[in-house]
Parts: sequence; C-alpha cells; structure tokens
Amino acid sequence: MAILLTALILLLAYTYWGTNAIAVKKYRVAIAGLPPAFDGFTILHLSDLHNKEYGHRQGRLLEVIGRQEFDLIAITGDIIDKRKPRLAPVEELIGGLGEEEIFFVPGNHEHWAGYGPIKAALEGLGVKTLENEGIRYERAGDHIWLLGVDDPYTGKDRLDEALGVVNDARPRVLLAHAPDIFPAAAEAGLELVLVGHTHGGQIRLPFVGAVLAPGQGLLPHYDYGPFTEGGTTMIVNGGLGESLLPVRFNLRPEIVLVTLVAI
Repeated sequence: MAILLTALILLLAYTYWGTNAIAVKKYRVAIAGLPPAFDGFTILHLSDLHNKEYGHRQGRLLEVIGRQEFDLIAITGDIIDKRKPRLAPVEELIGGLGEEEIFFVPGNHEHWAGYGPIKAALEGLGVKTLENEGIRYERAGDHIWLLGVDDPYTGKDRLDEALGVVNDARPRVLLAHAPDIFPAAAEAGLELVLVGHTHGGQIRLPFVGAVLAPGQGLLPHYDYGPFTEGGTTMIVNGGLGESLLPVRFNLRPEIVLVTLVAI
C-alpha cells in the first residue's frame, strides 16, 4: 500500500511539473536560397496559450523568453480560450515581450470567442495580424516572404491569397494555426511552415506519441515536432496552454526557437 501511495504521489508531482514547467525547444531549418542576411535569423514561435497564466503578469514565462535570443516573434493562434475568453493573460505577455516585431494568425478559439475585439486589442498593442496575406520582410537590404493564413481548422485559410504577394523566388515562411495546411503548403513548395493547435496531444505515451489531437482523431500523424515533404518543413509547436483536460503528460508547455540556416 505504501509503495502504491508513493507511486501515486510521484505521478501527480510529475504531472504537475510537466504541466507547468516551461521548456525551450530549438530547431535549425536549412533553406535553399536563403539570403545571407537571414542566415542565422531566429523566430520565437509561441502558440496556444489558452489564457494560461505563468505567475504574476506572466512573469515566469517572460523570464524564460528573456533569456533567449531571437529576431522576430510569431504567435499562431488560440491565445485565448472560448470557455474563458480573457484578454489580460495575453496582454500581459505581449506587453512584456520587448521591441521585436510580433506577427499573429488566429486560431479556432479566437473565432469561437468572437475575433473582432481580440484582433483590435492585439493591433492596439502593436501586433501585426496576417489573415490570408503576406508581407515582404526585409533585413539588411534583402528579404524573405512572411505569409499568414486564417485558421485552417475551421476552413478559413486561403493560401492562394496569401501567396498573391510573392513576386520572386526568395524563401517563404508561412504561419498558420493548424497543421491541416501542410499538404497545400508542401504542394506550393513553401520552405517553412510554423503551426500549433495540437498541443502535441497533451497526453503523450512513450514509444506511441500523442493519443489524440483535434481534427486528427486517435494516434494523429501531424501531432508534434518537425515534418518534411520535399523541400517543405513544418514544425508543430506543442503550445503553452491546455484545452479540455487541464493537464499535460510527457510533453511540457514550450516556447520554440526556429533558426534559419543557408544551404
């Protein structure tokens, strides 16, 4: 009995730690034709906060972010939760992020909660929203293309519209909420796609991976981490918050740093 009780206490402690201890995940993505000005360019990718609070005014989260080096911030949706659509947690996060440009694409929870006021609040904080559009992102006299689509999970994505801005062969980086966009992105030959939505499954079993992910059902394929098809790399961010079940197992909340390297 004592052994079982000890095991239960250890399991609960591990689950609590795994739900609240922020991890830093780093990727290096080799991109053909990357301009020299972008060799080593690093994107801080945040996703799926779901109103979660990391201490007073997001202090624990901002402390982790403050120890990193990056050039641009991308947030790929579900920063709020439809069950408790409070803006304070994300406003405190964005207010403490510093001076780097922040780009945002909406997720399903933004639309379910009423996207208009959320978008207005973000733009009031200086965040640039990308919804089926793109920009020429310049650095040291050269550029790449930064594209964003509206939420693929709810069918609002229009990749062709986002690609309409592209007029040369410079690399294209796509922000989207859900990995549903990957087949279309790979067909279009995009170099890099950053998404979230799945939370990595939240519950991950050793040697199995995610048990369930929204839109993909049991044992999802595009659950977490990097996926490659042809010259297209997609990175699925495990996210910062939780949905439905307020726990994580075997996948801590994370921030992601993606560094572009030339080949």
